[in-house]
Amino acid sequence: MATTTDSYDAKDITALEGREHVRKRPGMYIGSTGIGGLHHLVYEVVDNSVDEAMAGFCSLIDITLLPDGGCQVVDDGRGIPVDPLKDVADPKLKNMPAVQAVLSELNVGGKFEGKGYKVSGGLHGVGVSVVNALSVRMEAEVDRNDERYYLDFKNGGKIDTKLKVVGKAPRGRTGTTIRFWPDPTIFTETVEFRAQALLERFQMMAFLNKGLEIRFQDKRPGAEVEPTVFKYAGGIKDFVKHINQTKEALFSKVGYFEGSDQDQEVEIAFQWNTGYNSDGLHSFANGIATNGGGMHEEGFRTALTTAVNKYARAGSQPQLKEKDDNLTGEDIREGLTAIISVRLRDPQFEGQTKDKLGNVSMRSLVQKVTNEKFTDWLNENPTEARKVVAKSIQAARARQAARSARDTLRRKSALEGAGM
Repeated sequence: MATTTDSYDAKDITALEGREHVRKRPGMYIGSTGIGGLHHLVYEVVDNSVDEAMAGFCSLIDITLLPDGGCQVVDDGRGIPVDPLKDVADPKLKNMPAVQAVLSELNVGGKFEGKGYKVSGGLHGVGVSVVNALSVRMEAEVDRNDERYYLDFKNGGKIDTKLKVVGKAPRGRTGTTIRFWPDPTIFTETVEFRAQALLERFQMMAFLNKGLEIRFQDKRPGAEVEPTVFKYAGGIKDFVKHINQTKEALFSKVGYFEGSDQDQEVEIAFQWNTGYNSDGLHSFANGIATNGGGMHEEGFRTALTTAVNKYARAGSQPQLKEKDDNLTGEDIREGLTAIISVRLRDPQFEGQTKDKLGNVSMRSLVQKVTNEKFTDWLNENPTEARKVVAKSIQAARARQAARSARDTLRRKSALEGAGM
């Protein structure tokens, strides 16, 4: 049954400003208004600090869940710029302090043209401004130029206290502090963060950024999580060890190689275990988990299959004979745990969820580096390499035996059906 009026005129067309649109359609920006969307606010703020770490300017990120339900993120990066914007087309932004624009205006940031950041996870320019729009209050402190600057917002990103100097920055310190309180009229399900879920994400960030220290503490009444510090000198090699800690490793050494080309780079860590899982491949682009895979995974899979088959047929005592079929990618990846972490200036993600990487140039780089460096690893580690090939051959035989058993069963069923 129709509930609208018959008229449809210009007066029926609504134009929403950036923050209004975020509040009207929050799911477009953070996925949902449930617990996942609530945590997304924290990740957006922390990702900005991680971008500073990837740029080489941040070594410590300190996250605190505050007693009154807010969240505070402190880093020791360069500090968001505080000088007024000059070279902007939008007259509304002219002479606005850069920090105010970054925190309150959509599509304002230092990541679009690679000037402030060579690589970053947040490339859409909506991250922290969306957090502001979905909060009842946000406060920012910037330590820069030996001064401490302060400003705050309320009611979905409206400026409350304009940028001002509130004192001297601690000697030599630079960095940014963001505090925000989620809006319960948006997050009607809950505004209570789940510490354990946040910790898992922060640990992953620390693994992906070698040497970055991430501290977490929950100061809410009745907090069940103790203060935690994540810092991994081995980076993604430690990540592989962490994933494989409950499994029996095929060999103790975690393999690792890296490579770069112009504005993109890749690092890969790997280790086989005695298990039968072939889904142990985990990929990331600019620190963002690419659960949908993409070009970097394609490049690795192709080169891995080629390199192992080539090695298996090489030498005076090849493990694969001339008459043997090649090992499939699935055979080779059985029991493999691998982390692929790539960084690039202009990543092409499929959708705002950044689930799948589409850069063809990254497939070429990963394939080239894996072909060269993984082949070197096989030749330099013959004991481990032969174990990898032997396990792959065993997987191939099991696959062929399973297929033969299925074919026999089908033939038998067909004959029985014909007899009836």
